[in-house]
Amino acid sequence: MSSRATFPVGLGQIEILAKEPCVAQAGVAGQMSETNVLPNPLREGMRLRRTPEPCSMVIFGASGDLTERKLIPALYYLTREHMLPAGFSVIGCARTRSNHEGFREEMSQAVKKYLNLPGESAAFVDSFGKGIFYISDDFGGPKAYDQLQALLERLDQQRGTGGNRLFYLATPPSFFPVIVRHLGATGLARPKVPGETWTRIIIEKPFGRDLASARELNRIVTSVFEEEQVYRIDHYLGKETVQNLLVFRYANGIFEPFWNRRYIDHVQLAVAEELGVENRGSYYEEAGLLRDMIQNHVLQLLSLVAMEPPATFEATAVRDEKAKVLRSIRPIPLDRLEEFAVRGQYTESGVGGQKVPAYRAEPRVSPTSSTETFAALKLFIDNWRWADVPFYLRSGKRLPKRVSEISIQFRRVPHLLFRGAGAEGIEPNVLSLRIQPNEGISLKFCAKLPGAGMQIRPVRMDFRYGESFGAVPPTAYETLLLDCMLGDATLFNRDDAVELSWELVEPTLQGWKQQGARGLAFYPAGSWGPTEADAFIERDGRHWQRL
Repeated sequence: MSSRATFPVGLGQIEILAKEPCVAQAGVAGQMSETNVLPNPLREGMRLRRTPEPCSMVIFGASGDLTERKLIPALYYLTREHMLPAGFSVIGCARTRSNHEGFREEMSQAVKKYLNLPGESAAFVDSFGKGIFYISDDFGGPKAYDQLQALLERLDQQRGTGGNRLFYLATPPSFFPVIVRHLGATGLARPKVPGETWTRIIIEKPFGRDLASARELNRIVTSVFEEEQVYRIDHYLGKETVQNLLVFRYANGIFEPFWNRRYIDHVQLAVAEELGVENRGSYYEEAGLLRDMIQNHVLQLLSLVAMEPPATFEATAVRDEKAKVLRSIRPIPLDRLEEFAVRGQYTESGVGGQKVPAYRAEPRVSPTSSTETFAALKLFIDNWRWADVPFYLRSGKRLPKRVSEISIQFRRVPHLLFRGAGAEGIEPNVLSLRIQPNEGISLKFCAKLPGAGMQIRPVRMDFRYGESFGAVPPTAYETLLLDCMLGDATLFNRDDAVELSWELVEPTLQGWKQQGARGLAFYPAGSWGPTEADAFIERDGRHWQRL
């Protein structure tokens, strides 16, 4: 649902439409159910809300961190907000030895820890906890799937889950093909009653580690499941500001006419992380920043910023337009790689009064590693709307703070009218969309300082979700899990988009691999990246936006 939000401006205000921070989406896919009134004030006034059909969710890799930190807390939140159907059931599957009661207790503790809901553990065990089950087995062999199928059948009868199944692959990527093939061989990939029940699968990133492996994984998955059953999840697309980008563009008449090369000078997309690789050194040595963040998260953000208006707000139409953007991005030439890409790696430094080790000193990292922990790219979209407008992408680990932001910088005024009033330092207008943390939107423009003289300074109009709607927006996983159960694939990646994004970054990956440590820049942990990244954008007469 959309709601009005206001920017205070001097003696008046600007009113825009914004999406309320609510997990009940306004898309058209999925069946509508009768309206339920929620106690949460965020839901007051909501005219229509969708509830999924009864179903069971199977989590492969349920003993992992993702299940504990994100999936179960998100499912519990949806349950306590009455957004899931009665009888909804969860089956955790992993090799770790446990049982129904032990797994329920672990998940109860996870909910208390990550949702910060003291005093709710008893209610959790009594209601949601009764719908949690666990199978301990090696899901690389067929026997485990016979056990899974028997439990699913029992839940259909005892809890009324209706034969609808959602499989979630929260395992390391090497297990994806194994699990998919076994689901196909046992018949679990097919709807129990075609035309009356549904079966869907959510696949976590990384979806492949290069173009060839992504194509092979797509081939394996679509040989067992129909593409309409497959939901490739990127949690960034479930964040409120990412969704609000579409509302911001297409529900407000004042912005879309200026969303093109005539008025926009350039676009910046930044995803900064304060933490280092932590205990993921072996994974990061194989992945690197470009694979881990830019190939998926950042390119998805770019496609939403640059896409043409879809004919309808419906999964196929939205994903068609996103794919068109990815097809239009100009390939980075290998012989001029340094003009379009910079890579860096953090070194030892003092951060917050504590010594932070260099990336090469992290556990399970080579002391001579050339893996990038920072990357900056310059991309061009060769189409009518964006010709010659550079898109600067920047992401890194061990930066000063955790923040993700999209910045749209408009062209400067063509003539400085107010000379002698500080006009020589007039800054261009910048529209910033903060994805995390403190989700919101701000617009920078120039205004006259109070007083008799003519002095001009930049000021900001700010919209914050917490201030405008009175609550913190839900997490991305709550939104995406609910959408999948409803059959709405709008915020999930399609097979062609995955392959197009790999096709785009692969030449850069190959070029960096050939260079080895040559061309790798270094930056102190806690800084905003290497000085080479500053020179990279300043060569074009521009600078990085402050985050």
